[in-house]
Amino acid sequence: MTETARAFWLREPGAGEIRPVELAAPGPGEVRVRSLRSGVSRGTETLVFRGGVPASQYAAMLAPFQEGTFPGPVKYGYLNVGVVEEGSADLVGRTVFCLHPHQTVYVVPREAVVVVPEGVPPSRAVLAGTVETAVNALWDAAPLVGDRVAVVGGGMVGLCVARLLAGMPGVEVTVVDVDEQRAEVAAALGAGFALPEVALGGRDLVVHASATSAGLQRSLELLADEGTVLDLSWYGDGEVTLSLGGRFHSGRLSIRASQVGMVAPARRANRSMRDRLVLALELLRDPAFDVLLTGCSPFEDLPVVLRNLADGSLPALCHTISYDEPDREGACSA
Repeated sequence: MTETARAFWLREPGAGEIRPVELAAPGPGEVRVRSLRSGVSRGTETLVFRGGVPASQYAAMLAPFQEGTFPGPVKYGYLNVGVVEEGSADLVGRTVFCLHPHQTVYVVPREAVVVVPEGVPPSRAVLAGTVETAVNALWDAAPLVGDRVAVVGGGMVGLCVARLLAGMPGVEVTVVDVDEQRAEVAAALGAGFALPEVALGGRDLVVHASATSAGLQRSLELLADEGTVLDLSWYGDGEVTLSLGGRFHSGRLSIRASQVGMVAPARRANRSMRDRLVLALELLRDPAFDVLLTGCSPFEDLPVVLRNLADGSLPALCHTISYDEPDREGACSA
């Protein structure tokens, strides 16, 4: 027997649509999941939406359960929370997170889902992929007790990093962003805030997540001698220009890339990608992360929502998508 689901597809750069999907019943070792919420990864998904993935990175940018290819048509996304309706008996009825594109119902191997801890609502659980990125970044950066850290770029990733840093003993963390409205969000996450032109230098570590040349340049300027900029930004097909004629060499400064596609080397020998995701979901017991959830729309509106996020007419940190009726758990009112 088959079931007809609906999925969001990028038909071509700048134009999305909802398409029907025929699903077979789950086989051995598979589960059928009905979506409650999904989250839009504003940086990566809007870059994909505008066709900004360079051809050399098509393979590297593949998402789990993606269909099609860049620049389109492609079914893309990876922040989904749903409830298991059929399959492994121990999972039926459980709320789970899955790195799956935006789709009303889907069938995946049971190993592809991770149970959401009790007390973590579906809306907050969509942040698991972003918190996982932040965990991996801190495994890469290895901040020390008492460090002075700047996070340049107050988007989803930067703010998740700031929240984790704020929980470390003695660490002074400041979010640096051009948008003064990020000050209130940073404070709710236990971090300080500064505009780029007044941010204090002498930082032991700078985490860069603005995806701009100006942000990366300012990150270098904020470092103490022999400090490191950990770059989390994905620039796509954008050009990055830096001026390295100042104290880059005399101060022995470093720029290091971090990417969530592999477990950081410091933990790769004894942590799997699943272990990392389980940890991220446990960290989301912290209700402070709710400040990152800045809007919600029904699934049918997703083509317009992504267009508006991509052109900047819809400001958001994490915009969530609801698949349920207004009076059901997982709806925008929940």
